[in-house]
Amino acid sequence: MPLSTDITDSIELMYESGWTDGLPVVPPTQDRVTEFISASGRSAEELIAQLPPLGGKATVEKIAVNAVMAGCLPEYMPVIITAIQALMDDRFNLRGVMCSTGIHTPLMIVSGPIVNELNINSSYGCFGHGWRANSTIGRAVKLILVNLGGAVPGDANKATFGHPGSYTYCIGESDENNPWEPYHVEKGFNVEDSTVTVFPGEAPHNIMYHAVHPRNFLTVLADTMCPLGNVQMYVMGDTFVVLGPEHAKLLAEAGWRKNDVRQFLHENARRPVGLLRRGGPAQGDDRREMMWPKFVDPNDNDDLVPVVRRVDDIHIFVAGGPGGPHSVYIPGWGSRSAIRKIERP
Repeated sequence: MPLSTDITDSIELMYESGWTDGLPVVPPTQDRVTEFISASGRSAEELIAQLPPLGGKATVEKIAVNAVMAGCLPEYMPVIITAIQALMDDRFNLRGVMCSTGIHTPLMIVSGPIVNELNINSSYGCFGHGWRANSTIGRAVKLILVNLGGAVPGDANKATFGHPGSYTYCIGESDENNPWEPYHVEKGFNVEDSTVTVFPGEAPHNIMYHAVHPRNFLTVLADTMCPLGNVQMYVMGDTFVVLGPEHAKLLAEAGWRKNDVRQFLHENARRPVGLLRRGGPAQGDDRREMMWPKFVDPNDNDDLVPVVRRVDDIHIFVAGGPGGPHSVYIPGWGSRSAIRKIERP
């Protein structure tokens, strides 16, 4: 059925006003926005954050407007609000993330019972298209960062390239296929809690491994994590590994715990100082090696630099379809991830 002239005019008006991400948005009618505010369990005027870089005020009402525009359902509001709150954690450094020339963009990983309740995809194609919750929750957050925070590409946002996650970057952690405790439990929350973890991530880097030797798989994964040109090797910060169910099962059945995997990757995802110097310091910055751990001798070309400073800076999730021997590595930007519990009305 063709759209009415009023709707198409509204969509075009929002294009003209610069309120879209380049794709059409749903016109935020007053009735629809009111429904979303009600679903949040908060007042319309409540201030959730003043978003950098321009300090725009993200009230519940303005968040609701962007959630409607993104195509969300009202019940997604607590997840979106929690993601915005998590992004304001000082360790995440939202201003730097949104204004840098780097390719990274905020990734949201939802953990806990709410993943199934809201039908957030944690299985086949979880980083891809075709799932309303993933697509629209992630898109709502990105619209908020642009429309309220002012992170407009080429203006405040100086990303040289960006990547498709700038449209939407949201997945669920798999509970069904996870042989270990959920990530949010690992971080001290209760099993029945639901959380949002935010991380300034590049696009997923695929790791294919079809054999059945756990240590060999981890060696392949470690090698993928530390190529020359990977900003992670120079600025440290947090980094993320999303294990596919087949690889997680392979490791768990061989007796590997998450901590064992982290320790192995920290010890083996390394490159010599001499090789890393070929990447050169940032323009005008000859102190890049100061980011490296103190146990690295920057004057010894044979000394090995790890992909992160500390073992616990490697974060491991389980997601993806159970029918393929693939995992992904997501390099960071130098700042930290943040996790926050979802408070629901």
